[in-house]
Amino acid sequence: ARVTLDGQALSLTGERYLMLHKPTGVVSATTDSDHPTVLDLLPAATGQGLHIAGRLDIDTTGLVLLTTDGQWSHRITSPRVHCPKTYRVTLSDALSDEAVRQIEQGVTLKNDASPTRPASIRRLGDRDIELTLSEGRYHQVKRMMAAVGNHVTALHRQSIGALTLDPALGPGEFRELTETEISSVG
Repeated sequence: ARVTLDGQALSLTGERYLMLHKPTGVVSATTDSDHPTVLDLLPAATGQGLHIAGRLDIDTTGLVLLTTDGQWSHRITSPRVHCPKTYRVTLSDALSDEAVRQIEQGVTLKNDASPTRPASIRRLGDRDIELTLSEGRYHQVKRMMAAVGNHVTALHRQSIGALTLDPALGPGEFRELTETEISSVG
């Protein structure tokens, strides 16, 4: 049997792969006593055995990948792989040309010895940018903006590698990945 979604074959292997649109107020954890988790957004049977490939802060929205395939998620999360991740960032102040130049070259974060890897920025509006990183340090986007004297007011992950959040998914919604999407990683 062949199962398709919009003409794309879905995975029928034993492993499972989901994309989820994480809303604000939900934690990227499998269990948490104080807050709902991304797994709480899934039917209980669907969430069994899944782990998160790349976490987001409680107040960050957007693309979260969940899988049972450890090797696949390692290709996304391993620091050695430098899998690009793109965020839509809303800032408290407009980003100066000098700040853009600093971020694109790499900035030194508080309590980190080495500067960040070069990033790319595309201006979307006065206080809105699209930022692409190839590493994932703790609270990295917020800390990078703080390093150039700015403050993140909203953060949304749009893509991880070649995988982009499906625009048909509302906050809290999820779907299985297609075979094409699964094989695009790594």
